[in-house]
Amino acid sequence: MNRLAGVTSPYLLQHADNPVDWWPWGPEAFEEAKRRGVPVLLSVGYSACHWCHVMAHESFEDQETAEYLNAHYVSVKVDREERPDVDAVYMEAVQAATGQGGWPMTVFLTPDAEPFYFGTYFPPAPRQGMPSFRQVLQGVHQAWDERRDEVNEVAGKIVRDLAGREISYGDAQTPGEEELAQALLGLTREYDPQRGGFGGAPKFPPSMVLEFLLRHHARTGAEGALQMAQDTCERMARGGMYDQLGGGFARYSVDRDWVVPHFEKMLYDNALLCRVYAHLWRSTGSELARRVALETADFMVRELRTNEGGFASALDADSDDGTGRHVEGAYYVWTPEQLREVLGEQDAELAAQHFGVTEEGTFEEGASVLQLPVRDAFVDAAKVASVRERLLAARSGRPAPGRDDKVVAAWNGLAIAALAETGAYFDRPDLVEAAVAAADLLVRLHLDEQARLTRTSKDGHAGANAGVLEDYADVAEGFLALASVTGEGVWLEFAGFLLDHVLVRFTDAESGALYDTAADAERLIRRPQDPTDNAAPSGWTAAANALLSYAAHTGSEPHRTAAERALGVVKALGPRVPRFIGWGLAAAEAVLDGPREVAIVGPALDDEGTRALHRTALLGTAPGAVVAVGIAGGEEFPLLADRPLVGGEPAAYVCRNFTCDAPTTEPDRLSTVLSG
Repeated sequence: MNRLAGVTSPYLLQHADNPVDWWPWGPEAFEEAKRRGVPVLLSVGYSACHWCHVMAHESFEDQETAEYLNAHYVSVKVDREERPDVDAVYMEAVQAATGQGGWPMTVFLTPDAEPFYFGTYFPPAPRQGMPSFRQVLQGVHQAWDERRDEVNEVAGKIVRDLAGREISYGDAQTPGEEELAQALLGLTREYDPQRGGFGGAPKFPPSMVLEFLLRHHARTGAEGALQMAQDTCERMARGGMYDQLGGGFARYSVDRDWVVPHFEKMLYDNALLCRVYAHLWRSTGSELARRVALETADFMVRELRTNEGGFASALDADSDDGTGRHVEGAYYVWTPEQLREVLGEQDAELAAQHFGVTEEGTFEEGASVLQLPVRDAFVDAAKVASVRERLLAARSGRPAPGRDDKVVAAWNGLAIAALAETGAYFDRPDLVEAAVAAADLLVRLHLDEQARLTRTSKDGHAGANAGVLEDYADVAEGFLALASVTGEGVWLEFAGFLLDHVLVRFTDAESGALYDTAADAERLIRRPQDPTDNAAPSGWTAAANALLSYAAHTGSEPHRTAAERALGVVKALGPRVPRFIGWGLAAAEAVLDGPREVAIVGPALDDEGTRALHRTALLGTAPGAVVAVGIAGGEEFPLLADRPLVGGEPAAYVCRNFTCDAPTTEPDRLSTVLSG
C-alpha cells in the first residue's frame, strides 16, 4: 500500500495498491521533491474514466515502470472531481501548450509546482506517433538532469503566460435582446438538423443550451428555438446514449447519430437532463419527455443514491464481460443470441427490431447498443414492456459497473433541483423526499457553522477539500428549487448563507468577475476562473442564476446587482460561443423576463385550492420565475408579506420589475399570466 491508503476518493483508492509510490496532492509531496531534487509527475483522472484505467493497468501497475518513477520522480495522483481547481489550472496549461486536453492528464512539474511538460494518455510502447510512457519518463529525467536551468526557464514562462490570460468581462451589463438573438442565430448555424444536437462527433448532451432554448421560446415564442430543443431531446432519448432498459444517460455519444455512447453515467449529466426533459414536458406536454424525465429520476434514486441519502458521482464505463476481462459497455450491450437466450425466438425478433439489435452489431464484437430507431406508434406496448422487464432482469445478473460513491456537493445540488421539480410536476412525492434527504445530508455533513461548504463526502465522512464556486452556486440552486416546491423557507435561508459567501469570497469587488476558488483557498500557480460551461454549468454562470433567483425571492439589491454584473461576461461571449455559455444565456433570459415573483397564499399548505395554485405556479414557463407558497400572514418567505387571502380564498400574486398584477384565485388565469 502506498500513501493513498486511507483517502476518501474512490479514484485514489483504485491506485492505493500500485507499486508506484503515489502521494496525494499537498505541500508534503512538493517538499519531498525539493528535498530529493527531482521533478513531480502529476497524474489527474477520475474513477469512471476508461483511459485512466487503461493507463493504470499498462503503466502504473507495472513493476519496472513503477521502480523508474519511484527512483526519479515524486508521483502525485489527483482526483479531478475532488480537486477541480488543481485540474482546471493544469488543464489550462495543457491546452495552451498542446491545443487539446483530456483525461488521464499527465503533467511534469518543478518542485515549485510549475508545469514544464504535458500530455494525456501515454501508451506502454510507441504507438501511432506517440512515444511510450517510459520514453517520456526517460526524456524528462534526462532534461531535468542535464538542462535544469532551461527547464526552469520554460516553467517560469508558462506560469507567466497563464497569469496573463485574463478574461474579458464585457461591460458588467446583462445581455439584451440583440445579444440573445445573436446567440440563437449562432446556435442555429451549428445545429445538426438531421440528427439533433450541435457540431459533429463526439456529441455531448447540450443540457445548458437546451435550457436556454426553452426559456427563449417561452419569452419570445421563437418556434425555431423550441424545435431545436424538441428534436435534440428526442434524438438523444431514442439513441444509444440513453439507457433504454434502466433509464439514465451515458456521458456522450462517440458518433454524430447518438448511437454508441461512452458508457460512463455521471450524476451531473443525469441531473441536468432530468430537469431539461421535465421542463420540455412543461412546455409541450410531450409524453416522451415525461417518460424520460421520470425514468432518469428513478435511475438516479435507484442506482446512485447512497446509504446516507446523497447521490454518488458516477457509474463506471467498464465492467466484467463474464470472462474476467473489464470491457467498456459490457453491462449494456446485446447480441441477437443473447436476446434469444432471455426472450425466446419470437420475442427476441421483436426486441431486435424494436431496439435496433443486428447480427453485425453497432458496437464491438457484433454487439449492439439498444436504441429506439423506429417510432413506436404501432408497437404492442404491453409486449414491449414485458420484453424490457425481462431484459432488465437478465441484465441485473451481469457483473455491474463500479460505482464512485463519493458525494460531490455541486452535483448533488443539481440533483436536488431536478428531483424536487420532477417530483412536483408528476405528483411523485417520493422524488421530492429524495431531494430533501440529499439536502439534509449536505447541511448536516458538508456545511460548517459558518456555512462554508466541503466539496465531497464518502460513507458519511466529510472530505478534506474546500468547496469551490460551483459547489456554492449549485447547492444554492438546489435549495432554491426545494424551497419553491416544499414551501419550507429554511431552504431559502440556507441558499442565502451560501450566496453571501459568493459575494464576499468569490467575487472581485471592482469588476464583479467571479473566481472558481475562494479568496482564502489554497494558492495555486493561478487562481482558476472560467465562465464557460463544460459538462456542467460553470460556477460563474450558476452563481449568477442563483443570485438572481435569491434576489427575486428577497428583494436583495446586492444579490441582484452581483448577478447582473456577473452576466456581463455572457454579453461578451454569448454571441460568439453560445454553445459554451448556455447557462449564462438562460440566466439572461430570466433577467429580461423579470424574473417573475409568484406568491401563493392559502389557509393551509394542504388546502386543495392552495395546492392547485401552487402547482400551476410551478408549471409556469416564464423564465426563472420564483415561487413562494405559505399560509396567509406566514413568515416563511419574504414574498408572502402583506399578501392576504382574496375573499377568504387562496390567491396568487405575480410581480415583476416592481409592478404587480391584480391577485387571482383562478389557476387558469395564473397559468395564462405565467405562460412566458
